[in-house]
Amino acid sequence: MSTIQVRQENPEDIRAIDVVHLSAFEGDDEVGLIDSLRASSGFIADLSLVAEFNGRIVGHVLLTRVRLLKGKEKEGLDILALAPMAVVPSQSHRGIGSELVKAAIDKARTLGHKAIVVVGHPEFYQRFGFKSASKLGLETNLAVSDDLVTVMELINGTLSGGGNIIYPSLFNCVY
Repeated sequence: MSTIQVRQENPEDIRAIDVVHLSAFEGDDEVGLIDSLRASSGFIADLSLVAEFNGRIVGHVLLTRVRLLKGKEKEGLDILALAPMAVVPSQSHRGIGSELVKAAIDKARTLGHKAIVVVGHPEFYQRFGFKSASKLGLETNLAVSDDLVTVMELINGTLSGGGNIIYPSLFNCVY
């Protein structure tokens, strides 16, 4: 029985990562987003992870920096946005997405990041400890329903008091 292996992406993986996202989403918006994020100051190479199954890349997750502004703060602090995340549809239901999310959380925590925000499928992300952002007084600048936004503290107290999570305009192509 093959196991799922999660590791950091390398330059040779880029085309396979594109294929994962093209097969998982309708259109190429996520591929464009990933390319733009790789070229941005928010990109963290250690937090672009691929999942291999039977020697093939079948999943990808990316965490990049976004800003959390609290109260009247102008500078705010960096937290991470988990987006995009995809698994090749023919390989779904093998736990690949779960393995990617767990590895991303562990790596982010190891690197000392404070919190993670994610938009989409709250029932999936809540299994890993993500909580409703709106119930914690957090909102985003994205045009998405509040119930789709969940967050996880990696360092206790980071999200206390609520605030506004500011995604770069790069994300407007998918949200």
